[in-house]
Amino acid sequence: MPLNVDVMVFDSGVGGLSILEAIRARLPELSYCFVGDNAGLPYGNKSEDWLTDRVPQVIEKALEQVQCKILVVACNTASTIVLPPLRAKFAFPVIGVVPAIKPAALLSRKKKIGLLATPATVKREYTDSLITEFAKDCEVVKLGSSRLVTIAEEKLRGLPVSIEELTEILQPFVDAQPDVVVLGCTHFPLLKGEFSKILTEVVWIDSGEAIAKRVEHFAIEASPGSKSGEGQSYFTANDISVESLARFGLTKVHFLKI
Repeated sequence: MPLNVDVMVFDSGVGGLSILEAIRARLPELSYCFVGDNAGLPYGNKSEDWLTDRVPQVIEKALEQVQCKILVVACNTASTIVLPPLRAKFAFPVIGVVPAIKPAALLSRKKKIGLLATPATVKREYTDSLITEFAKDCEVVKLGSSRLVTIAEEKLRGLPVSIEELTEILQPFVDAQPDVVVLGCTHFPLLKGEFSKILTEVVWIDSGEAIAKRVEHFAIEASPGSKSGEGQSYFTANDISVESLARFGLTKVHFLKI
């Protein structure tokens, strides 16, 4: 029989752990599991057809192991594409993440904000519509990078992060000097400390707190029966150590064969 949790958090890799951390901080009474499609990352350079096929497949495989009351798709790239089919397929609520353009525009004094995301999120029409709706009075400097996803994954595995390489990647922001930058990929909050060494005056905004509030909105009631899957994590590539996941409340790692 499958295990049970209140909340399942899904991402292409370990980036969604930043969202899991924010939700757990706000709602510690709930139980959680994590699903990472690290065999498929980075999602930012995949086609819409590939993602529409892949994401439901991975989630369905995970649901064979653990049932949930709510699913959080903690990936900006996937959220812009696969939420409608996931909501049609599953009876439980499905929450996605979107770049925090609105709060960034409200916070910016210079009315110059940055968007740091994957190339796919930067190019998507949905992102442009968010900018048009919420930041039309701002100059928006868009920067897409798949390499940062890999660097975040490597950092979680204990590998050193090159500030020199990050500086090179962030050079458009160094030149433009926005005062607020949106971290439009859930991997990127894992590198916020390094980013702050390069752009010391920038305010970095991610979607973690907003998603935690959305989960809270659904008023899930914790119950003893939903605790059996607490702390479980599931990955599609067998290269994650449980030690690297411990601070996120994850105590067991399982391999999902897709």
